[in-house]
Amino acid sequence: MIFGFITCRIPMSSRRHFLIQAPAGVLGAAAAVGVQAAEPAPAEAAPPGAPPAFGTALPVGPEVSATTFAEAEKLMRVSFSAAEREMAAASWRSTMPSTMERRAGPNTLAIPDSVAPASRWHPAHIRAGAQPAGPAHDRFVRSKAGAVPLPASDADIAFAPVSQLSRWIEHKQLSSERLTRIYLARIQRLDPKLRAVITLTAEHALAQAKAADREIAAGHYRGPLHGIPFGVKDLLDTAGIATTWGAEPYKDRVPAQDSAVVRHLYAAGAVLLAKLSLGALALNDIWFGGQTMNPWLLEEGASGSSAGPGAAMAAGLVAFAIGSETGGSIVSPSMRCGVTGLRPTYGHVPRSGAMTLCWSLDKLGPMTRTVEDAMLVLQAISAPDPGDVASVPVKLDFSATASVKGLKVGYIAKWMDEPPAIDVDRKALATLQSLGLQAVPVTLPDWPYAALNTILFAEGAAAFEELVLSHRIDQLKVQLPDAWPNIFRQSRFLSAVDFVQADRLRRMVAQEMARLFAEVDLLLVPSLREEMLTISNHTGHPSLTLRTGFTEVSEARSDWAPDPAKPLPKFNPPRRVPHGVTLIGRLFEEGRLAEVGMALEQAAGVAAQRPAGFE
Repeated sequence: MIFGFITCRIPMSSRRHFLIQAPAGVLGAAAAVGVQAAEPAPAEAAPPGAPPAFGTALPVGPEVSATTFAEAEKLMRVSFSAAEREMAAASWRSTMPSTMERRAGPNTLAIPDSVAPASRWHPAHIRAGAQPAGPAHDRFVRSKAGAVPLPASDADIAFAPVSQLSRWIEHKQLSSERLTRIYLARIQRLDPKLRAVITLTAEHALAQAKAADREIAAGHYRGPLHGIPFGVKDLLDTAGIATTWGAEPYKDRVPAQDSAVVRHLYAAGAVLLAKLSLGALALNDIWFGGQTMNPWLLEEGASGSSAGPGAAMAAGLVAFAIGSETGGSIVSPSMRCGVTGLRPTYGHVPRSGAMTLCWSLDKLGPMTRTVEDAMLVLQAISAPDPGDVASVPVKLDFSATASVKGLKVGYIAKWMDEPPAIDVDRKALATLQSLGLQAVPVTLPDWPYAALNTILFAEGAAAFEELVLSHRIDQLKVQLPDAWPNIFRQSRFLSAVDFVQADRLRRMVAQEMARLFAEVDLLLVPSLREEMLTISNHTGHPSLTLRTGFTEVSEARSDWAPDPAKPLPKFNPPRRVPHGVTLIGRLFEEGRLAEVGMALEQAAGVAAQRPAGFE
């Protein structure tokens, strides 16, 4: 209870109190023009035992009026009476300055982005009845090893999945150094068309590859990622190697330590080839070096923000990659570039040493050629880390030979009958039924799911507060209405009350998802259905996006809002591009998700097709 704060007014009149309350800019401005801040008049002391009260600070900050509030009401879509505005304006400078003290007072405090909010999102705490939060035991069964001869073509080797590359390396049919040189040559020849690589780590990679070959020759084989070259989205720290976040203000940023995921991959013996592009500060596909393009259709971007991992995988520039997702950044480029993208459950993969966009939404995951490859990578990078308060210990139960018959796959009928769903999506659902899964129509409430973006915008603006207020964000190449610079500026005017209400809505949505997953084992959804991208990212559910067919497009696609002044290229005849669906799984049940994904992938039979010009 806080009734004492409301009913008792305690004047405070000391100069010290004024200095604590006054914004540094106000005092600095007074000093600059030679004006001395006036001593406050003595005030009557409160009687002993009287508690502090709101609205008793000396007034500081810029003057506001009833008109100020009338204009601000338009931003917040609220309406006050004239008397209410007058009261708010008269008391604003005494009631609210303390809320600005951290950044506008003399006692400012810069909060490192490694410090997460005190309120933590725990998706596993919201589940229906006795539904478990993930598997009870660890199990990892790879596909059976076949006697596949090493191809004569370097391109055929480059496009081989990790599940096969690892067998060749393990049995010394292929050296890590040779494989690394194959990818380095392809990057040198093909990346100028794509702009998928921000920093090439050639010397570092060759040293790691040679070390891997020596270890394997000595009988010290670390596992399926040993000697396998990979790339990471350039928001994962790499010690001594530039990590730029794709943004102009950070072009020269060189971290001193490796991120947790990079450490795990090094421990598995993997070889870092490249830091791959991302849209600046993890939005879309344009970075300070240009736009990353789609290997299947070079007239359009690769989509983002994991644009580099998507393009590099599709073009055969790396064996696997690590992407990140906050609101669709693994799903969308995986869909457009025709690769496999696994977005793990929130908390499954540690984010220590990764750029923070949103503490309660960011997730790191593999982008690969096949579903099994994604699981091989997930197994290596799954572990809690003290640097990420959201990371939790997780058991991984996966078998590449598991039967999927009898599982229930949910789908929302309305979504399957309207855009963005196409025949490929509907065929995928029919394919799962032919594999013995039971298709179950499900529903979700007709709620304003886009309101959850209040959380995304507020956390993002908080993560990059200093960049915005210092105006260094003005250096970003893209300054469109739907780009981060404008959205972060606008987010300064979001209501804290609406943020709390969005957080409460988030809990309601999570409870609905728990109800739904008590009825089915997984969901099949059109990959770019906006509601599910928003819902599942905010509830933390895992997703698996995989290519299941092809379609034709008559116009290039873009992540950006339409701009009539810059029309997108049109094609006649239409161009053939890959199309994939997305499976959504229960919390921490990536193994089951992958088992169904593997069955669908094998039935579709299109995973091995390559984009023209990159064969």
